[in-house]
Amino acid sequence: MGYIGPRSAQDVVIEGLRRLEYRGYDSAGIAVEADGRIEARKKSGKITNLDAEIAANPLPASSHGIGHTRWATHGGPTDQNAHPHVSQSGRVALVHNGIIENFAELRSELEAQGVQFKSETDTEAAAQLLGKLVDDGATITDAIHAVASRLAGAFTLVAIDAQDPDRVVAARRNSPLVVGVGEGEHFLGSDVAAFLEFTRDAVELGQDQVVVITKDSYEVTNFDGTPASDVTPYHVDWDITAAEKGGFDWFMRKEIYEQPQAVADTLLGRYDAEGKLTLDEIRISPEELRRINKIVIVACGTAYHAGLVAKYAIEHWTRIPCEVDIASEFRYRDPIIDPNTLVVTISQSGETADTLMAIRHAREQHAKVIAICNVNGATIPRESDAVIYTHAGPERGVASTKGYLTQVVACYLLGLYLAQVRGMKYGDEIKAITDELQKMPAAIQTMLDNDQQILDLSKDLMDDRSFFFLGRHVGYPSALEGALKLKEIAYKHAEGFPAGELKHGSIALIEQDIPVFVMVPPQGRDQLHDKVVSNIQEVRARGAKTIVLVEEGDDSVNPYADVIIRHPKASTLLQPLLAIVPLQLFACEVATLLGNDVDQPRNLAKSVTVE
Repeated sequence: MGYIGPRSAQDVVIEGLRRLEYRGYDSAGIAVEADGRIEARKKSGKITNLDAEIAANPLPASSHGIGHTRWATHGGPTDQNAHPHVSQSGRVALVHNGIIENFAELRSELEAQGVQFKSETDTEAAAQLLGKLVDDGATITDAIHAVASRLAGAFTLVAIDAQDPDRVVAARRNSPLVVGVGEGEHFLGSDVAAFLEFTRDAVELGQDQVVVITKDSYEVTNFDGTPASDVTPYHVDWDITAAEKGGFDWFMRKEIYEQPQAVADTLLGRYDAEGKLTLDEIRISPEELRRINKIVIVACGTAYHAGLVAKYAIEHWTRIPCEVDIASEFRYRDPIIDPNTLVVTISQSGETADTLMAIRHAREQHAKVIAICNVNGATIPRESDAVIYTHAGPERGVASTKGYLTQVVACYLLGLYLAQVRGMKYGDEIKAITDELQKMPAAIQTMLDNDQQILDLSKDLMDDRSFFFLGRHVGYPSALEGALKLKEIAYKHAEGFPAGELKHGSIALIEQDIPVFVMVPPQGRDQLHDKVVSNIQEVRARGAKTIVLVEEGDDSVNPYADVIIRHPKASTLLQPLLAIVPLQLFACEVATLLGNDVDQPRNLAKSVTVE
């Protein structure tokens, strides 16, 4: 959040942060300019902690300030790591969203020049670099251009200079930034919700652009300093509540549509141009990883389904035996694990009680533990040997969507990293997979752009009582997850089955017009593909209404499908990233049509913190 104008910067920025707290809530901070100096206050935890800090240590009056709510990536959620970060001279303050991939290189360069760092964050590298350039004589505007041009990764930067009280500067790459246009005042925010109380006129910055706001104007330029030609003002018709949800009716629906960006963020900085994996968070030595002879994945609910997908990928790429356990059952079955076992735990919140107890049991047996988690500083990653953060951002809907997809992607990254370390795949083989992963956000976006078919299907099927989901190989976990979503928020009876198990009992449940969703493997897996097509014929012959998810160009299912949902082509192991999207949309829309509270379904909580 940034502000310049006649109002109290403290009041405007703090209120803006409250509107943005859904984006990050592990720390918050504010910096204002007053009498040629920077005054900053910041605290870990929610904004109420920042309120208490300001009450104890009041800020001077100012009409020029910036603020931030943090969702930690580099460095835990502590007071020191909270934003804003102030340069060594105290002249510049900066806040940042995103991930700076080359921060370690910049930090080393600045430390060699005598700059002392106070935090563990990637952000401080940008703050100190900006401050040094300003101290050396650059204007804050020229300095932000220079800094933005040097950074790699995804970032939105907003900064103020104590010696230049007439402007706030900002830069954007791969992370949202919006300008609020008022009369005699201007605003900056990562979302229009930040300033909608004050103005509904906005300008969204394009890629690789810098904006300078003053009380009376804004100016947008490209990173190279040339004037931007693609600046389009617009008017916001949403109210504040709708703005927090990005104009969507539910946080869950918003999070479904955020999945292309969430997957891109999970992949960001994890491999180089040659496809070589660089998972810095994995603090287990290559020698120890080469000794691993068994992997056990432990998780609950949706995370368990992500683990089932991971099993197929990890075993295929590494040739290491891989088990998947429901966390609540893990330690009670007396599992066979030892120092050569790698236990992988998956938890969106990092606080799931069953999963935490599984970690502690594994560590008692001296197994190595890697956590896949979305929340920096949570208990599970703290008690693990290593962690892969998914960087999905806060997920407000109780039924996980982007959390699931980013967990699957993190599992893929882990599997490829193990294959790389153990020499099970050549570099060009890994690069072929990372190249395809890089295309997944666009493919997911294609699914979302064609959502009308799912919305129409939801109206047709909303009154049905029971639903079945069928899949084979990685299609089976997708079937389980699709059924779970419908149970969680639509309160429908829904079951996921391995398609090959139909004749072993479950086909007895098929009756006239019952909806059956079927995940069809890519045509390249001929035997698997043909068997699933046969399964479609089996349930259709018994009266089922078949809804078939199949890749573009596969017409083999046409005679046997009542409804065909197409998705872009993908290799078998990556297909779950696409297959689940229409199932999430279907559950969300059915629940909405039934009048259910989609974000807070009955009897459920976001994080299960008791066994």
